[in-house]
Amino acid sequence: MANENKEVLLSVQHLEVSFYNNKKRFRAVKNACFDIYKGETFALVGESGSGKTTIGRSIIRLNPTSDGDILYKGKKINGKISKEEQRDLVRNIQMIFQDPAASLNERATIDYCISEGLYNFHLYKDEADREAKVDRALESVGLLPEHKSRYPHEFSGGQRQRVGIARAMIMEPEFIIADEPISALDVSIRAQVLNLMNKFKEERGLTYMFIAHDLSVVRYFSDRIAVIHKGRIVEIAPTDILFRFPLHPYTHSLLQAVPIPDPKVEKSKELVIYDESKRDLSGEKPVLQEIRPGHFVFANDREMKEYEAKLQEWEKAGK
Repeated sequence: MANENKEVLLSVQHLEVSFYNNKKRFRAVKNACFDIYKGETFALVGESGSGKTTIGRSIIRLNPTSDGDILYKGKKINGKISKEEQRDLVRNIQMIFQDPAASLNERATIDYCISEGLYNFHLYKDEADREAKVDRALESVGLLPEHKSRYPHEFSGGQRQRVGIARAMIMEPEFIIADEPISALDVSIRAQVLNLMNKFKEERGLTYMFIAHDLSVVRYFSDRIAVIHKGRIVEIAPTDILFRFPLHPYTHSLLQAVPIPDPKVEKSKELVIYDESKRDLSGEKPVLQEIRPGHFVFANDREMKEYEAKLQEWEKAGK
């Protein structure tokens, strides 16, 4: 799945994550495969409960995996690893959590919340250096140094999310998993947070895995998109290709759910609801296959022929 011209920073290979309830097994992630290239923003999009956050939490080792490999810079990071490798991962991979209120310690000041990583890894020369780093981190996310002495409950949702971003950025990581970082924010604040993340990407050469349920958000932020449905990756493509040539019926239903600003068009729009049980999957089982360079779709051979014919039609029509 790798592009030979780009450096693969993280590779997820045949990943499976299972949970157990009274000995009943539930497979939350099924045979997930994708690569994330250094310096790109890779979006993982799907509805609630599709397994997006589970994959993100598995990468930072909060969820144990039941099968498959997660490789970071070519080294396997799931399963048993040494304490030194664990420390390196914590240092280089950070996560911005979806709920800023739940991910910050309510009893700790903002100063301590942001400094925790600095304390754990001793990433400062002296107290003055630590304070200067915290001040810079706060200013970089649009907050003031005097906010240090406050507690998380004294801030709005948007401000708390900025604290979460500052806490991740102060570690100077290489790879950031952003789990729906703007879903709890006002629309006016969302653009600010996305611009802020883009600024950090350009300045520091960061790589993002951006988890979202809204395709309209990732359209302007991501380089490539993977669509996930019930724990399975159903389509992967560069952002412009996915919006121009969506192949999997679930991708169609997600795109169709994006609201259209024109109320007349929106009202006359026909709802496309994806129902997996109505798909004719007789014959060969579907697998994730490459239909065009960099464009993968979960389909069997019969469906691949249909998708190929559809692509040729679109290309002739000059889409």
